[in-house]
Amino acid sequence: MDTLHFETAEQLRLACRRGQFSAPTSGLAEGYQQGNIVILPSALADDFLRYCVRNPKPAPILGISEVGDPRLPSLGADLDIRFDAPRYRVFRNGEAVDTVTDIEALWRDDFVTFVLGCSFSFETALLRADIPVRHIEAGRNVAMYETNIETAPSGPFSGPMVVSMRSFTPQDAIRAIILSSHLPQAHGAPVHIGDPSQIGISDLAKPDFGDAPVIHPGDVTVFWACGVTPQTAIRHARPEIAITHAPGHMLVTDLRTEIA
Repeated sequence: MDTLHFETAEQLRLACRRGQFSAPTSGLAEGYQQGNIVILPSALADDFLRYCVRNPKPAPILGISEVGDPRLPSLGADLDIRFDAPRYRVFRNGEAVDTVTDIEALWRDDFVTFVLGCSFSFETALLRADIPVRHIEAGRNVAMYETNIETAPSGPFSGPMVVSMRSFTPQDAIRAIILSSHLPQAHGAPVHIGDPSQIGISDLAKPDFGDAPVIHPGDVTVFWACGVTPQTAIRHARPEIAITHAPGHMLVTDLRTEIA
């Protein structure tokens, strides 16, 4: 299977499950909503749910599993969260200790899975509007940065917002802002435009997650809330174990991205 041309979300998930695909998912399975993953012991699920509700820009909820159930049928009839993302990050006591391509050996009967919206989902709208998405053109992961914007805490969960950055010509930036604002489940409108130092980013060439960005002369930098934000909250909460997607390596669901 050509890993660059998945026609459906199911095809991409099956490739992950079979060990045939483990790369970033930006620009793949066009038209399907992509999701950030957070898996926690059930004792922390209520606090994390409140964290998401209090911070809907970085953590819009697409789905929540039953306790101990690796399936999320509302997001995909055959979906199995243990295998169906390209890469996972494993946290122990708040520290990222490993990156793996499946979590079967780590699965526990008390796990609850949260799937949160992703800005990769609105990239379909940009591409269909002939707006260049620089990191996709360059074959790179999107650049992501921790900011000085604090999220609203819930229980042990707190910390700074992470943002993803895309650069555009001024005209395309306006169009990208309008298109993304129609997709709140994919983080909606950006949280900042222009000078990165105003949100605590000192060097755009050195993102905290993802790859260095491609910025053309005259480009406007646009910053969207990012679903990696809960990974900073996990560092603050220090649960005995937590599992997330590796940044940029999303779960692709069967939910369609509706284009305005």
